[in-house]
Amino acid sequence: MATTPAIPPKPLTLTDAAAERVKSLIARSDTPVLGLRVGVKTRGCSGMSYTVEYVTEERPFEDVVEDKGVRLYIDPMALMFIIGAEMDYQDDKMQSGFVFNNPNATAHCGCGESFSVDKSVAQP
Repeated sequence: MATTPAIPPKPLTLTDAAAERVKSLIARSDTPVLGLRVGVKTRGCSGMSYTVEYVTEERPFEDVVEDKGVRLYIDPMALMFIIGAEMDYQDDKMQSGFVFNNPNATAHCGCGESFSVDKSVAQP
């Protein structure tokens, strides 16, 4: 009897709040947008921070996540740092923005703008 191969988990998932915010941002864009690109850059007091930008065209080797009616494009250089993470959107009295629940992060700065991972993982 043949077995069905397991479907690999998505590299990044979204909460309902994040999906609604992505839909809202795309709807307000002045130019046609395919989705949002998620990446990381070396900066901040803990070493790396997340980046989120509009996608007007796909780039080679990007992972594309379709979840809750939106598309996220994962920068290939960021994949190893965010695989398995959840993207949320929070809006409260102090700030609003995307927040990442990242199982790979081993430390965060006090302001929450940057994170670090185990030193054995190479930085982009």
